[in-house]
Amino acid sequence: MVSAGHSARHRGLCDPAAWGPGPPCGLRGKNGGGAIEGLRSGTFLRSVGTAELITPLRSEGGHRRYSRRQLRIAARARELVDQGTPVEAACRIISLENQLDDALRLNREVRRKLNEQGTNI
Repeated sequence: MVSAGHSARHRGLCDPAAWGPGPPCGLRGKNGGGAIEGLRSGTFLRSVGTAELITPLRSEGGHRRYSRRQLRIAARARELVDQGTPVEAACRIISLENQLDDALRLNREVRRKLNEQGTNI
């Protein structure tokens, strides 16, 4: 379950607008997920969807369609699960990794701007 503490970036994983530029040509059905090691089964993709780590689009026929980015995220979750981490915990770990990446990126941007202004911290 997604808690209120999840970052905007985590929520963005479920938002098709956050998948990046370009047409949705990268969308794949569950069988297309087999191109990424460990994602040969739609069962695992559904489980990370249930944990609200990713939310696939649906085809007109109701089939789940995953972006390349979602498949990479699911592959990271698969790595953690294969190491013995429960799916829910793996999804939370990925969310926290994303939050840390966001914080580090923001910190670099602030430092760069302060350096441009001649301000040292």
